[in-house]
Amino acid sequence: MSITIKVNTNGPLMISAADAPSVNLTDADGNVIPLPEGKNVFLCRCGASSRKPFCDGAHKSAAFDGTCVTAVQNLG
Repeated sequence: MSITIKVNTNGPLMISAADAPSVNLTDADGNVIPLPEGKNVFLCRCGASSRKPFCDGAHKSAAFDGTCVTAVQNLG
């Protein structure tokens, strides 16, 4: 079964509520970080969240530029 992680434009990574039960999120020491049940999960990419690894919307005031280059673009 594949899990989709969506890269939101200038925002967090999103894991859908349907996919979240199949995801194991751990910290650097391997400790499990519980995910909210029945909700989409938003993971911080900007580094400004006070709820890391989860997004708290801080990217909006941090002027975060989350422009991503796709793997296909990197091949050229």
